[in-house]
Amino acid sequence: MADSNAGTGSLFDTYVAALQHDLAELPPETTRVGVVCNPTPWFHAAVDENVPALGPPRELLEETKRAEDDLKRGGICGEEAHNAAWEQTGFAERYRTYLESSDTAGEAIDALVERLRSGESITLVCFENTAKKRCHRTILRDQLESALESIA
Repeated sequence: MADSNAGTGSLFDTYVAALQHDLAELPPETTRVGVVCNPTPWFHAAVDENVPALGPPRELLEETKRAEDDLKRGGICGEEAHNAAWEQTGFAERYRTYLESSDTAGEAIDALVERLRSGESITLVCFENTAKKRCHRTILRDQLESALESIA
């Protein structure tokens, strides 16, 4: 979980299992915003809302999953395969490009920035534990922080 004091509201991030197992220490008033394109029913139960436009595009997720599976078949295990697949597919750069070029993602970012500026605290939520795996959530958090700084 990370905290940013840019803007009036606070910005946090965590993963869904941390919420489900009471491992995330968040202020009670924070809005839990899911940022996944294909949430499960149990994911919906852990968040206040989900913004699919801020999840990585399906084709990028699928390509990265295939690369991860190939790496696992080649003997690389768990988190190492996940993180290596990120590098192999250029995930971070491609996700940033998506956020910057997609009108829908841009509108969703603008809406979250406005909510933060109005004093709402927001926690970005997805599936990955960033202590072990790379995750789009940290890239999104950086984008939101940059957007807040540019209008401050």
